[in-house]
Amino acid sequence: MMLRYLFLLLLTGLVQPLLAQTILTGRVLDQKGHALPGANVSLKGTYDGATTDSSGTFRFKTGRTDSVTVLISYIGYESVTKRIALPPTTPLRFTLRELANELNTVVITAGSFEASDSKRMTMLKPLDIVTTAGAGADITGVMQLMPGAQRVGEQAGLFVRGGSNLETQVVIDGMIVQNPYFSSLPDVSSRGRFQPFMFKGTAFSTGGYSAQYGQALSSVLLLNTTDKGSNNGFGVSLNLASASLSYDHTTGTPTREKSSLSATAYYGNLKPLFALVPQNITWTHVPEYAGTSLTYRLKTGKNGMLKAYGMYTDNWLGMNFRDPVTPEATTNLKLHNRNTFVTSTYTDSWDEGKWLLNTGLSYSRNTDLTTFDGNDMGRFDERTQARAVLTRTLPGRSNGPGGTVLFGAELHRLTLTSTVYGTAYRLNDTYLAAFVESEVYLTRLLALRIGARLEHNAIIGRMNVAPRLSMAYKTGQYSQVAVAAGQFYQNPDYRYLYLNKQLNYERADHLILNYQIIKNSRTFRAEAFYKNYAQLVREFTTTGYDANPYRFPNGRTDNTGNGYARGFDVFWRDQKTIKGLDYWLTYSYVDTKRLFQQFATSATPTFVSNHNVSVITKRYFDKLRTNVGLTYSFTSGRPYYNPNRNADGPNGFLADRTPAVHMVSFSGNYITSLKGNFLILYATVDNILNSKLIYTYRYTPDRNDGAGTTRYAVGPTTYRSFFVGAVWMLSKKAKVNPQEL
Repeated sequence: MMLRYLFLLLLTGLVQPLLAQTILTGRVLDQKGHALPGANVSLKGTYDGATTDSSGTFRFKTGRTDSVTVLISYIGYESVTKRIALPPTTPLRFTLRELANELNTVVITAGSFEASDSKRMTMLKPLDIVTTAGAGADITGVMQLMPGAQRVGEQAGLFVRGGSNLETQVVIDGMIVQNPYFSSLPDVSSRGRFQPFMFKGTAFSTGGYSAQYGQALSSVLLLNTTDKGSNNGFGVSLNLASASLSYDHTTGTPTREKSSLSATAYYGNLKPLFALVPQNITWTHVPEYAGTSLTYRLKTGKNGMLKAYGMYTDNWLGMNFRDPVTPEATTNLKLHNRNTFVTSTYTDSWDEGKWLLNTGLSYSRNTDLTTFDGNDMGRFDERTQARAVLTRTLPGRSNGPGGTVLFGAELHRLTLTSTVYGTAYRLNDTYLAAFVESEVYLTRLLALRIGARLEHNAIIGRMNVAPRLSMAYKTGQYSQVAVAAGQFYQNPDYRYLYLNKQLNYERADHLILNYQIIKNSRTFRAEAFYKNYAQLVREFTTTGYDANPYRFPNGRTDNTGNGYARGFDVFWRDQKTIKGLDYWLTYSYVDTKRLFQQFATSATPTFVSNHNVSVITKRYFDKLRTNVGLTYSFTSGRPYYNPNRNADGPNGFLADRTPAVHMVSFSGNYITSLKGNFLILYATVDNILNSKLIYTYRYTPDRNDGAGTTRYAVGPTTYRSFFVGAVWMLSKKAKVNPQEL
């Protein structure tokens, strides 16, 4: 038996320890000389090794008697490989350096909002969006409740730190989205076209953003699509406004997906909902819509990923709206919108992740067949774009943990047409951009990002160079400060370019100072900013200021406009103090004035409110399998134009303010099953208190003298509304994590 046992040991190589023995001892430390308990120490090509104790010390035996290669690894630190001769004459000593991409390393965040505590650069997750009361599961709706943004109820888009909705770009996988919102209507805010669960994360930059992005004076909303399918099988969604059918199919294993296909088709008609919820608008054709989308993902290799997404929507509606240029009259509007968006991206990496390639190609086409009382007011736009970015990881150095440098370029081809009372205007534009940016971790406590963007626009025949700089310093184990500065350029509104192609770029200079601390599932963030506007377009008319928001420019234009925006934001999120309760508190203050558009003097624009507050709460009840949310939002009064004031006086132009807007909203969902499949029931109530919200006031000319003494209020399409629906996942493999809701 003993010979048999010894023979087995020889076969497996385990007999060596019974022969010659060498003892290895030593310590594993960090760069400050602190012990690293739990570090793995092993010999390459053998089973010999040990784990360090609380003092960072290790001790083990080996049967090797010649030279060996020692491997040392520890989570959050760079691994070390060292060749040594046996036996060593002194105890071994190894020093490990922290990795730059771990949570305990400084990250550059100035100007970028983040609400997740899992990783600092993970922004809002899809479930953060769909479970926020008062946002209607709309990405933009949630962003309007975040620091730096505000709600402008009668217009679509994001208004950030004194900027208009035209100053924000929506970017999907690096590609600009030409029409991220459904077509705008007079005095009606439109939803975003995209569903939250398309994306693995939502990053909202309120300024000072990367040189990778341009054509936005104020902000970019970065959306990154998911890399994996959701659930194999069918899903059905039904509510008071629409019905949809979805299908998901994946190949490969759950942990190693090869490809996936997701398809959705839907139809909506708001007639059932409007029958229950009184409307403040006279609809001649209740909004009706249909659409479809298709997503395909393919793993092309070990690191390669191809993603393609396409969508098509068709919408019809008709309404009578209050015409601000006609006393006591309404105008009939009819709209038929068709929108197509197709995008494809390919990413790959090689040389152990040292090189990363990211390419994209997209096409969008949008048609608005619009009439005002039978007059043609149609619009059409088309955008084709290509983009490529190459990133190189920089090796670590003795005084810092490395970084990255990237190079990129993009090409856009746009066609735009607008018809104004039968007169057609057309533009063809080619936009080129190239950018370079380097992010270097000078030490674990100090990070620097510097870059520049070069742009050329064919319409105006001009070029610009926009420098960008960001820096962050770690002030403690969980806290840091950051600063960002840079120049940002944007083409003038195309309505102005239709008439004057000699205009220059508009420009904004950003300066941002940020402090944040993230600890124990709690986040505190404070940010101060200053934004200088230059080269803004001014329009000089002979008839004075025209407050009609639907007017088409007709005066002489130039780039002599200017302005500023300054203020601060505060954000607090707590997921720890009360079990199951997640709440956010945000406050934003902005002071801004501009001399632009038709303004004869510098003033605060009508889309700006000085104070914005949001309180968002979410609570999950485990035993009831129910999640409830409550949101309170406050927006201070906004300026509006009163033609009866002396525009030249100290309290003249845009000196009046609307009442403040208060809103309380509720959302809830209940998770159950039907025939073994997940069933989610949900309900929302907006403006629970039924407050008579007023977004702005407008004046119409009187019938006799046209003095403009007749005022009317602009508010929401309905004051208090509710919504109920269900999602049924027709697949045994479908999974829902109630704790994430």
